[in-house]
Amino acid sequence: MTPRTPRARTGLLAAAAAGALLAGSAPAMAEAPLPAAGPLKDQEVFVFSQVLRRNQQPDVRQVAPETVPEPVERDPSIVDDAGRERPAGVEGRQAPVDTGVVPQVESDWRRAPDASGVETTSIPAGPGAGEPGPTIRPGGFLLNDRVLLTGEPDEGRVRRQTLDGRRAPPGVDVTPLEPEPYIDPTSIPLPPPRAAGPDDFLAIPDRWRLVDTLGLIKEDPFDPYNQNTLKGDKPFYEGDCFPFLAPLIGEFPTDCFLILLGISDTVIEPRSFPTPTGVQSTARPGTNDIFGKPDQIIFNQNFIHGFSLLNGDTAFRPQDIEFRYTGVLNGNFADVDERRVLRADPGAGTSRFDYHYGIIELFLDYHVANITDRYDFYSVRAGIQPFSSDFRGFLFQDSQLGVRFFGNWDNNLWQYNLAWFRRLEKDTNSGLNDPFQDVRDDDIFVANVYRQDFPILGLTSQLTAIYNRNREAGERFFDDNGFLARPFPFGTQQERDYDVFYLGYNADGRIGSYNLTASAYYAFGDDQNPFTGEDSNISAFFAAAELSRDFDWARWRLSALYASGDSDPFDNTSNGFDAIFENPQFAGGDTSYWIRQQIPLIGGSGVGLSSRNAVLPSLRPNKEHGQSNFVNPGIILVGVGADFDLTPEFRLSGNANYMWFDDTSSLEALRLQGSIDNDIGLDVSVAAIWRPFQTQNFVVRLSGAALIPGEGFNDLYASQGERDLYYSVLANIVLTY
Repeated sequence: MTPRTPRARTGLLAAAAAGALLAGSAPAMAEAPLPAAGPLKDQEVFVFSQVLRRNQQPDVRQVAPETVPEPVERDPSIVDDAGRERPAGVEGRQAPVDTGVVPQVESDWRRAPDASGVETTSIPAGPGAGEPGPTIRPGGFLLNDRVLLTGEPDEGRVRRQTLDGRRAPPGVDVTPLEPEPYIDPTSIPLPPPRAAGPDDFLAIPDRWRLVDTLGLIKEDPFDPYNQNTLKGDKPFYEGDCFPFLAPLIGEFPTDCFLILLGISDTVIEPRSFPTPTGVQSTARPGTNDIFGKPDQIIFNQNFIHGFSLLNGDTAFRPQDIEFRYTGVLNGNFADVDERRVLRADPGAGTSRFDYHYGIIELFLDYHVANITDRYDFYSVRAGIQPFSSDFRGFLFQDSQLGVRFFGNWDNNLWQYNLAWFRRLEKDTNSGLNDPFQDVRDDDIFVANVYRQDFPILGLTSQLTAIYNRNREAGERFFDDNGFLARPFPFGTQQERDYDVFYLGYNADGRIGSYNLTASAYYAFGDDQNPFTGEDSNISAFFAAAELSRDFDWARWRLSALYASGDSDPFDNTSNGFDAIFENPQFAGGDTSYWIRQQIPLIGGSGVGLSSRNAVLPSLRPNKEHGQSNFVNPGIILVGVGADFDLTPEFRLSGNANYMWFDDTSSLEALRLQGSIDNDIGLDVSVAAIWRPFQTQNFVVRLSGAALIPGEGFNDLYASQGERDLYYSVLANIVLTY
């Protein structure tokens, strides 16, 4: 092949276009003669190349592309002194022809130009190792491993045209390479695979001691948020936490962890609600009103402390065994304007200070076994332990003495509980467990099952069955303030037993872009009517739902609740729904006036219209000591609310709930009063939560609520007509270690 003088830049552009036409084996071509070119002269030409792929696996055949690429775009900014362009996107070097020296190209193979500027590659043209490779003339370039575009063609060579009509530009000689596999003689074959042995692993300390060895973290025992041995971030003791249990359950190969807990929970609560004047005496001589001054203030301080000892990995699988203890030292103070509100003895005054030590957790949790390689398991927990029957605490949410068998299955799609609890007596003024009193003869049996992503993806469903067996007919119980708590201080005041069964369905999760929480219960069983003392059949319903949707930093909520009321307190059917021990996080929770405050039913024989931290108007003396009562007015609630995360540290919430009694027949019987309207009124509240460090270690909460009475509420507290609302303010500071 005789070298020719390169054309002007039109020839180079033609070369680039021809490279876009060819890849792999060449299609059928139509032939046409090409014009000749002049001799070489002393000038610089473009010699283009591209980085070739080194074959690292010789056994893999290099197959040419089956499609022809589009023409290479031109880059007008890259030209030589003569105004010639090189194709855009192609690596290249400019080589002077007179010296025959070509700058090193970006390739794994070197090219050696001869005196005329023709360059021979070291890529074999065929499978033979010693065969000469293809050549590239001045002005040509490699487009890929299988297409070589030379520069100027010899006279007499032909240009080609593809079957679809695309033509190689004039002045370009196209030489396709043979689609044969090639072997890079410099490559080293990979060794055959083999099984890993002990020589392939290097023993290093576990993740905790490795961090200590490298000195990456300096611990501070007073820092509960960063790594801390006292918060269970690394082993407290290398070995078994409970060696004395080895004869019963065996030894544990895992390390022992210690988790300490410390919480300060401070509440200051100014409030007002309808308050009766003292019967025997009054703090305001000369008055003869039924209702006294409603303003009160309470202060409550809890120091919660505890520890947990456990064997396990703490993160990668359930712990093997855990012992947990949590106690609470409580101090509380209350100041009111009327006598016989805080204590039954009118001589006790209008203020009260009390303290109590309670135990809210004291249990042993034993991990019995894993049943799958995904750590599906079953465990047993015995002792004083927290439990909630549903997602929002509508039926039973408390920390009680019991035994619970629980676990999961099918990669955690299913969870289940089988439990038995016997209720502890409560301290009246703090609401904490009192383990130093006799245990109540009140048993709760629970069986429930959870299924994730049922019936739709993102929604968790729960079926539950609960049996409450109460056998407290043989006792009379007075609370710490001297008021009768069991039996009810109205009607026949007859001691009673009852058996009630609850069947329920609960759901929590998402439906598309909406959040949903829903609960429904049906209660049935046998009771004794507190008004007549006769046997009665329980048949009552409950349903509640909250639908919400998130819009960036705001969540808007709709709430609805229904609890059936009893229409005839003197028949043998009890239709008023009551819970075992409710603590609802619903419709504003404890920021709501109605849910937060216990409102006395004045003139109703010493019972409350509603209990503290409860939504049901159950007519109990109080929630802590009283028995369930299925002759009550029931309630209907409809509410709206919103949560605004204004900053990562600050949240603002608001709620507005309107409430009605379902049936006021039981209220009319208790008050010996004619018609009482169903309208309770409007409950509005607002709450602000501030977390200055964006953690739960320091939380400040301030809320305010007001009840604007409706006609039914005014019928019960008519002589207080000059007052158009009742208020509740809650200031709460929580410090957690």
